[in-house]
Amino acid sequence: MATENASEYVIEYVTVMIDDQLFGLPISRVQDVFMPDRLTRVPLAAREVAGVLNLRGRIVTAIDMRRRLGLPPRENNRPPMAVGIEIKGESYGLLIDSVGEVLKLADATREANPVNLDTRLARVSAGVHRLEGQLLVILDVDRVLETGSEAIAA
Repeated sequence: MATENASEYVIEYVTVMIDDQLFGLPISRVQDVFMPDRLTRVPLAAREVAGVLNLRGRIVTAIDMRRRLGLPPRENNRPPMAVGIEIKGESYGLLIDSVGEVLKLADATREANPVNLDTRLARVSAGVHRLEGQLLVILDVDRVLETGSEAIAA
């Protein structure tokens, strides 16, 4: 249709909850959603590395998103969920509290980070979408998994 233009570009996001904050990951970056099983701790790993696990024959590094964002540990005994991501041939599982639905949002409605957004969130955010009653923070997967001096300190 000739009437469609770039302002009508829609992106699908997998929504996840971490603490009480709603996050969105571009569905194009998500490979799996799974329950992590038998996590093996890694001695001397960064504190946000919860361990490694075997997922269908692949070694996956599990990243505790609560630690990565400097949030308190999970209080309930519910096991975390994980969102599988691949970057530069390496597989990661982002440990989150729960997975929500897939939302289709117009890219034109994405806004820059608000000035009052918590700095821990702003460092890993690729913008926000204002939804009814809540703010959807778009996770920049590449920034979440940065290492070295750029890594987020808790």
